[in-house]
Amino acid sequence: MEVLRFLLAPFIASLILTGIHAYLGVHVVERGVIFVDLALAQFAALGATIGILVGLDPHAGASYWISLGFTFLGAAIFSLVRMRHSRIPQEAFIGIAYAVASAAAILTVSKATGETEHLKDMLVGNILAVSWPEVAHTAMLYGAIGLFHVIFRKNFLQISINPAAAEARGISIRFWDFLFYASFGFVVTSSVAIAGVLLVFCYLIVPSVGAMLFADRIGPRLAIGWTMGTLVSALGCYLSVAWDFPTGAAIVCTFGGVLVLMFLFHLALSRGHESRVVASVAGQSVEMRDRA
Repeated sequence: MEVLRFLLAPFIASLILTGIHAYLGVHVVERGVIFVDLALAQFAALGATIGILVGLDPHAGASYWISLGFTFLGAAIFSLVRMRHSRIPQEAFIGIAYAVASAAAILTVSKATGETEHLKDMLVGNILAVSWPEVAHTAMLYGAIGLFHVIFRKNFLQISINPAAAEARGISIRFWDFLFYASFGFVVTSSVAIAGVLLVFCYLIVPSVGAMLFADRIGPRLAIGWTMGTLVSALGCYLSVAWDFPTGAAIVCTFGGVLVLMFLFHLALSRGHESRVVASVAGQSVEMRDRA
């Protein structure tokens, strides 16, 4: 009973992360900018690291706003480098930005004596340490961002799925891209502080990829992604306590294992369907030959 009480706040935080990130992951996968989450998260981490370098508490409000400011900088960069007829894919710019932000964070930490543990926390996180006030604040923030996306879902979805049609409607791609990445930045800045860069990336990408194995429409993909994220969060939290593993790393590895199982199941279903199609075609051929 004591273990369940201990795990309740981290589990609720995991559900909140699943809810918003599985939705944003649909957009990210459709846009083909898989590493945008890692890049924005690294911008947030760089901002937090600079805050530590100038003497701020990493959990203070000022540190959060510095992280958010750096995330907005990343959002502005990513919205500007998206060009319709560019020879260089947007993902290349995102990868470069991630590498530079990561290197800058390492250089900054090297000057902040004794703060290497903070860099580790930013990477793998410590979701077990989340408090109920943090859970409540995160839920309200993500609820507001979710409402914003619901109100403007038509523009966001059309730009993600069919940007040419959105442009034909007169929608400003760069303006709405900035709004998307900026709202994404609010989410990432808070999520990294709770769960770390690697776990946030998994919550964003893995449920969406797993859902795409079994569904094409947005609604079913969200349902599958939310279900997967919920089950993996529960199992990962339990394994981290039962086997004394770091929670973030345990959930990340659980995501990987479950995704492999889902892929194998999808492969088995596909082969079964192919076998039935081949058998049906062969049966029709025999029937036509007999009639002849």
